[in-house]
Amino acid sequence: MATEKWTFLTNYSHVLLCIAADPAIRMRDVAERVGITERAAQRIVADLIEGGYLSSTKTGRRNVYEVNGDLPLRHPLEQQNQVKMLFGLLEPARGVAGKKKPVAASR
Repeated sequence: MATEKWTFLTNYSHVLLCIAADPAIRMRDVAERVGITERAAQRIVADLIEGGYLSSTKTGRRNVYEVNGDLPLRHPLEQQNQVKMLFGLLEPARGVAGKKKPVAASR
């Protein structure tokens, strides 16, 4: 059996989760965390802005992003759900990909 790398979420959702966790994140850092090129991260962000899922404000030399969580997910199987529901299911992780956050002990 061949082992393939695949995930349940797309690069678009990964980028959105990174930005939700850190609205002032640099595209270089988004790209590193998601595992894509910086140019690919920029294209995804441009698509998300064009679709209304993100807005961007220039603060000095940096962009600060705001997620519009009220829009529906785009796939027909998921359209009845809003983007913000992703954040309820998946806590946007902070830090570098691969580093696990400490998990609270269960009681």
